[in-house]
Amino acid sequence: MEEEKHCIEIFNQLFTNYKRKFVHFAKTYVNDIAIAEDIAIESMIDYWENRNSLPADSNIPAYILTIIKHKCLNYLQRLRTTEKVTKYLKDCSDWELDLRISTLEACNPERIFCDEIQEIVKETLQKLPPQTREIFIRSRYNNQSHKEIAESLKISTKSVEFHLTKALKVLRIALKDYFPILFFFPHIYR
Repeated sequence: MEEEKHCIEIFNQLFTNYKRKFVHFAKTYVNDIAIAEDIAIESMIDYWENRNSLPADSNIPAYILTIIKHKCLNYLQRLRTTEKVTKYLKDCSDWELDLRISTLEACNPERIFCDEIQEIVKETLQKLPPQTREIFIRSRYNNQSHKEIAESLKISTKSVEFHLTKALKVLRIALKDYFPILFFFPHIYR
């Protein structure tokens, strides 16, 4: 019991005499008083837990200072790694953000939907009966009037109107998902 009390007194004396110096040493490198205090106290505890395995003539303050040095090095190396990872993640995030911005800036919604819609119109027209398809193409693509189409095909204007109505009905069904877009870009449908 007496020996234990003596050991506690030795530790308290060591703590009182060196804590401030150890904290100052650690703070010089870690640049944070709270981290420096933690390192100094942990180092003194490490010494205390391993004191019985040390040679009797050990320079205790130098031993503790060595522990502090290694703990500071570990802290700084972790900090450097953390900063490198943080910088890498930030660089990746910046790159991804730049990519999204440039992609969005280059995006032409009219062109995207125009190509899609043109393909649907093309496929739909191929499914129409030949005469209906020809009348639609003459009206919408060649800008021929109903009368011009009727005269060239030798049919009535009512027949031209019938075929156009039929073609438009089929196209309306094929393009039903695009009607809001067609409202804003009416030239696509032409």
